[in-house]
Amino acid sequence: MKPSYIFIDHTADVLFKAVGNTLPELFEQCALATEDTQVDVTKIEHKETITITGKNKTIDRLLFDFLDDLVYHKDADLLIFNKFDIKIEEKNGEYTLNCEATGEKLSHKKHDPKVDVKAVTMHLFEVNKIEDGWEAQVILDI
Repeated sequence: MKPSYIFIDHTADVLFKAVGNTLPELFEQCALATEDTQVDVTKIEHKETITITGKNKTIDRLLFDFLDDLVYHKDADLLIFNKFDIKIEEKNGEYTLNCEATGEKLSHKKHDPKVDVKAVTMHLFEVNKIEDGWEAQVILDI
């Protein structure tokens, strides 16, 4: 899939906007932007797959939690990803996420580290339904 995210100049952190025709596409683009902030995602091989799940009453909090999980796996397990098979369902006023994230262990020699994302922030965080899909704006604390 062609990248559907852009980085925007921000004083101290990383700000990006992403778009997707569907919610799974939007989540995938946000995940790729988060990983691309940290490493060269084209160098990530598909060696390990993990399952990331989540539930929330709002789609913006579901996205926030999902991106936060990616940062957690980078910090706790040294895992970085560039392939995401995402399913999102809404049932009884609650969104559920099931993601198969595929990647490998972080290697400073192989992956050309850029900056270290410490956290996803709620500052200016938003998810909006647009005419032809969805868009999100995210600031990553580096």
